[in-house]
Amino acid sequence: MSEQTTKTNWWSGLTSYHWFVFAMASLAWLFDCLDQQIFILVRKDALKHLLPPTMDASQVGAYSGYATSIFMIGWATGGLIFGSVGDWFGRAKTLTLTVLIYSLCTGLSAFSTGWIDFAIYRFITGLGVGGVFGLAVTLVADSLPAHSRTGALGLLQALSAVGNISSGLIYLLVTSLSKADVIASNMSWKVMFLVGALPAFLCVFLQMKMKEPEAWVKARKEGKVTGVKFGSYAELFGDPVLRRNALFGMLLCVAGIIGVWGIGFFAPDLVRDVITNNLTQQEIAKQKASLAVSTTDAVPTDAQPAVIELPKEVKAKIADEASTLVAFNGILQNIGAFFGMMTFTYIAQAIGRRKAFFMAFIAAMIATVGYFQLFNSPWHLWMSSVMGFFQMALFAGFAIYLPELFPIRLRSTGTSFCYNVGRYVAASGPITLGLLALSLAANAKSTTEKIDAFRDACSYMSVIFLIGLIAVYFLPETKGKPLPE
Repeated sequence: MSEQTTKTNWWSGLTSYHWFVFAMASLAWLFDCLDQQIFILVRKDALKHLLPPTMDASQVGAYSGYATSIFMIGWATGGLIFGSVGDWFGRAKTLTLTVLIYSLCTGLSAFSTGWIDFAIYRFITGLGVGGVFGLAVTLVADSLPAHSRTGALGLLQALSAVGNISSGLIYLLVTSLSKADVIASNMSWKVMFLVGALPAFLCVFLQMKMKEPEAWVKARKEGKVTGVKFGSYAELFGDPVLRRNALFGMLLCVAGIIGVWGIGFFAPDLVRDVITNNLTQQEIAKQKASLAVSTTDAVPTDAQPAVIELPKEVKAKIADEASTLVAFNGILQNIGAFFGMMTFTYIAQAIGRRKAFFMAFIAAMIATVGYFQLFNSPWHLWMSSVMGFFQMALFAGFAIYLPELFPIRLRSTGTSFCYNVGRYVAASGPITLGLLALSLAANAKSTTEKIDAFRDACSYMSVIFLIGLIAVYFLPETKGKPLPE
């Protein structure tokens, strides 16, 4: 059955069980993204407490990049393993296992005592996270009617932004409780990770009521008779068409993933540094003005200190305000992401997957460069929504398009391979960004110059989005076509 091309709503004709499958798959991915964003928000705070106090901000930032890369390597490994297991053993059962893994290990991250065990927990969390996307989208693609597939998968991916927004709201709540001394300041990051462990309860519902898609069950039985292999990488790469789809599908995802994880998700670092620098300069100006007023005519102006050290309470106030704006930045970024993914879904249905990707990659590059070059004050936070809109729009395309490239016996394997294995390459993104920023900042003499070096590093790396255009050229158009069986 091909994708319906009439104006009938995608949700028309769905049964209560269809909605249950969609809800469970969406929640699995939503909570997955909640945990990812929690890590992004608190990774620096965690590492400040876990690394030796002699390390400066640049070194902590570098280790933040290392931790992100380790997480992404685990993500890629989990995608390889659980994508194959999902085709062989079942989407629903494997999805349950992956949600349990990432939930528990996110919680265990709160009990880290040093850099090593923190990195281990992040790697294992990545294993679980890596399995969820491919399993969730193939579960929906195989369970819902053909006319519902595009709209449902686009919304499933868009709901990931709700998970990200929720993490920002949780961060604001935990921060406010820390300010009120309800939570010790050095415990805030631990509380955030513990909150991320809650989705483990979702596994209970998955285990009790979720069934494997009928299409998969039928194909699996036939495969046992005919000897067709499910979840086999030899099968995936043995067929020339499937091999091409897998390799260029992976390249498609690499461009988007590096763009987001290697560049876009470092927006909080820029926001924090810019806001902190702005507020610090304002306070220094106030201090200088106060000194000028209090200085008598008998004391020359040049007797004022060249460098003014702000009181600790003022520095703490600046840090708190910057942290609050970082959280708002994440919320705005993901509000934009939600609408970007819904817009991509509409465009992909209207004009096709390939044309939608072509426009989205170019727009993502322009929006990312514009953001990192022009963001310079709290009044520019709206720009986060614009960047989030265009960067994350691509990810709706991944959810819609990847399942359409592979037959049911390899759908989870192929989808997970494309979406996750590219993270082995993408894992170099945060490290490369960190090293590039350090290199550009090597001769910087002021905080502003260091921030500008970070801006330039992010802008240079934004060229990665153009690689997606190469991948699109070699991939087929699947709009209006049935899933390959």
